[in-house]
Amino acid sequence: MSSELPKSTGAPARQNVTFPSAGGTAHGYLALPPSGSGPGVIVIQEWWGLTDHIANVADRLAQEGFVAFAPDLYGGNVAHESDEALRMMRALPVARGVELLSGAVDHLLSLPEVTSDTVGAVGFCMGGGFVLYLAAADPRVSAAVPFYGVIQGEFPDFSGLKAQILGHYGELDESIPAKSLDALRETVERQSGITADLRLYPANHAFFNDGRPVYDADSAARAWASTVPFLHAQLG
Repeated sequence: MSSELPKSTGAPARQNVTFPSAGGTAHGYLALPPSGSGPGVIVIQEWWGLTDHIANVADRLAQEGFVAFAPDLYGGNVAHESDEALRMMRALPVARGVELLSGAVDHLLSLPEVTSDTVGAVGFCMGGGFVLYLAAADPRVSAAVPFYGVIQGEFPDFSGLKAQILGHYGELDESIPAKSLDALRETVERQSGITADLRLYPANHAFFNDGRPVYDADSAARAWASTVPFLHAQLG
């Protein structure tokens, strides 16, 4: 399927696209800004899949001037219960997910609408962890924004990291204790020399997801208000 989108002067242009990745064909959701072009940002799904919430985040980024691309890591499947989401997340090896995401970076940077030489990566829960894995593995990621990113197992090797990191985490999130962020921050700086800006909010896990009962509007607004200028500053 062609990824060429109609230009719009009012709202983001949207399209479901296919693209080559990891030796096969992958799918994703692409949103262009009203101007028709801008810096590229990868949006990485929660463990639920490529949901309406993730597509909405891509739309919001497009409204802020970015070409936003959300690759589908589950091949069209969406979980509706946490046990199912956990099973689907565990069925996606980290190395495979990074391979698929690197293919998404290839595709995004190939689009004539993308004006940046590097991309940003924004992800949530499982996707927040994949933001860090992808940034550690792919120097074409220059801005990494994990929202309550879940690291599966050991930290990745950050020695090749080129991205600046702005992370958003909830103080009440029992799955990611605030103390664990000290170890992440120290590992990133020791291995890469980059100081990760990891911020805490008086909220729980998934506080940015307005479709979940743990949504915290104030914390979500504060996190978004710092994310947008951070991406613009890193991507130009």
